Amino acid sequence: MTPETSPAAAFRQAVETGDVDAAVALFRDDVVFNSPVVHKPYKGREALRAILGAVLQVFSDFRYETEFDGPGGHVLVFRARVGDRELEGVDILRSEYGELIELTVMVRPYSAATELRDRMAALLTG
Repeated sequence: MTPETSPAAAFRQAVETGDVDAAVALFRDDVVFNSPVVHKPYKGREALRAILGAVLQVFSDFRYETEFDGPGGHVLVFRARVGDRELEGVDILRSEYGELIELTVMVRPYSAATELRDRMAALLTG
């Protein structure tokens, strides 16, 4: 990350190039990940690494379409496919002192979210 590159821009680049380790390294050790399909947050870099790695396997045709920035964080809007389902979602990034501290993902429609949940569960539970 160069001095003029924001953590959000570096995260976007890491995700778009499939570099899970670079994406995870941008977060604080005690990062909180809020899943679109699990009610309890995941905590820590290792949990985030597993989730992002699985997402890269589950999503196809992934692309960020737009983004929004504000004093409270950064939002990246994306589209992808999960199986035969079109999915739209957002990555909500929160940061403190130039370090990412939280990632919240929201997706729609329900049918795509359900397919995402099932495929992610299969990968993460073995």
